[in-house]
Amino acid sequence: MSIFLNSDSRLLVQGMTGSEGTKHTRLMVAAGSKVVAGVTPGKAGLDVDGIPIFDSVGDAMEATGANVSVVFVPPRFAKAAVLEAVDAAMPLCVVITEGIPIHDTAAFFQYAVNAGTTRIIGPNCPGIISPGQSNAGIIPADIAKPGRIGLVSKSGTLTYQMMYELRDIGFTTAIGIGGDPIIGTTHIDALAAFEADPDTQAIVMIGEIGGDAEERAAAFIAANVSKPVVGYVAGFTAPEGKTMGHAGAIVSGSSGTAAAKAEALEAAGVRVGRTPSATAALLRELVGG
Repeated sequence: MSIFLNSDSRLLVQGMTGSEGTKHTRLMVAAGSKVVAGVTPGKAGLDVDGIPIFDSVGDAMEATGANVSVVFVPPRFAKAAVLEAVDAAMPLCVVITEGIPIHDTAAFFQYAVNAGTTRIIGPNCPGIISPGQSNAGIIPADIAKPGRIGLVSKSGTLTYQMMYELRDIGFTTAIGIGGDPIIGTTHIDALAAFEADPDTQAIVMIGEIGGDAEERAAAFIAANVSKPVVGYVAGFTAPEGKTMGHAGAIVSGSSGTAAAKAEALEAAGVRVGRTPSATAALLRELVGG
């Protein structure tokens, strides 16, 4: 099994006719994903490698049965694209676009919450992959096989590194949730789904400095997660009071530091590595591989 994305997922790409949309559509198809439609207003009737383009998400869903949208729309149009997906009751909307104004993200996230029909992953994220089943986003499909680990990560590149480090054990699903201050799917959402997935035997959680998402995830793990969890927090060497990389990685005093997050996770029974490789080694100790 997997979480959120599986072999029955039928993908449409919003912004398929753009350069990034076209490139990653082809990579997702090569990975075995069922990409059934693209959406670019005004370009209905065209196609990309035989995949039909529609003017709207609703039209594409009606014609193809698409149930996952992957958004490669430029930042200034991203809010409208996500609102359109929500209005069409798209079950899963994976927003790859980075640089979306926080006000726009807040608006479309709350709109989705109010509608109650659409799960958003991202924005500013690499997407989600269930190896051997489907790949929605930009995660390289050839770095890990199907297996028994669940991975949730704020960082895109650390998602890739951890998948590569544990490629021989493999993954049920790896999900990059993004590092912006407002995101759709959180660590806690993914942890709950992995806990409920019978094929996920252990979980890797990657966080980073800034905010309190990891501390909240630690409290959730302590109360609700029975499976072994290992963690890594990017930013142990970051200077305090600086914005580091992702817009959400802001440290103020002791709140949001890597050390504070690691302490909270360890208090919840999570073994925390001080490097990605050390974290992978901790996972191997737990699952035997």
